[in-house]
Amino acid sequence: MDIPIVENGQLNELGKNYIEDVNKNSSMISRIQKQTGETQTQSFKISKSKSIIDQIDTVLAQHYGFTEEELDFIINYDIKYRMGKALFGEVENGEEEDD
Repeated sequence: MDIPIVENGQLNELGKNYIEDVNKNSSMISRIQKQTGETQTQSFKISKSKSIIDQIDTVLAQHYGFTEEELDFIINYDIKYRMGKALFGEVENGEEEDD
C-alpha cells in the first residue's frame, strides 16, 4: 500500500528546500503612502526556484502514476505565465534583471 503523499519524506524535504529558496530569493520593498505611512511588502521571485518546483512535480507525478509525457506537460505548461517573463530575459514592472 502506498504511503499518503503528505508522509513522503522526499516531498517534505523538497518542500522545506523550496520555502528556504523562495525566502532567499525574495526582497523587501518599502513604500510610503499618505494615508497609511510606510508599508513593507515581501516580493518573491518564484522563477528562481524553478528547479525545485520541477523536482516537486516529479515526485508528485511518480506518486500519482503520471506518464513521462504527462510530467513533461506539467513541467512545461504555460511556462511563461507560471514562471514569469524572467525566464525569457524580459523585465517585469521596469525592474532590472538581477542574476
